[in-house]
Amino acid sequence: MEKTRSTTICVVRKDGKTVIAGDGQVTLGHTVMKGTAKKIRKLHNGKIVVGFAGSAADGLALMERLEEKLNKFGGNLLKASVELAKDWRMDRSLRRLEAILVAADKENMLLLSGNGDVIEPDEPILAIGSGGEYARSAAIALYRNTDLPARKIVEEAMKIAGEICIYTNQNIVIEELE
Repeated sequence: MEKTRSTTICVVRKDGKTVIAGDGQVTLGHTVMKGTAKKIRKLHNGKIVVGFAGSAADGLALMERLEEKLNKFGGNLLKASVELAKDWRMDRSLRRLEAILVAADKENMLLLSGNGDVIEPDEPILAIGSGGEYARSAAIALYRNTDLPARKIVEEAMKIAGEICIYTNQNIVIEELE
């Protein structure tokens, strides 16, 4: 089976708004299998936004586990993320999951991985997936050098990633927290 490549996710916080975007492309080998996948969600009564890159089933399973941890820890994203990362690293079946997550609320923005990573960036910008570094680079440049709002930065960063990365398309879904 060929490696599935799927996604660019980008999240930016600026002026009290947190905005996340994900493209819709799922690629299997050299073929676009789907162009309208939704890889971002709001969790915990719309107070947290999450996006995944990697296997859809694995990403969705991790989102469900994060939601359980959020419920257990009263919506505390940092605590829930650390606990998920510990489980993900220690549990034999979870370690095999092929996905990575970004999660954000009004105060925190985190990257979570199966290696036990819970990383908060220095600047309020994160991006993951096949086109993640393109989107992140574009978002950083726009964040530092323009007065654009978070939503416009995310839209432009995703557009640029879609123009460069063959595994990213222009079918972008956006969610916002205020």
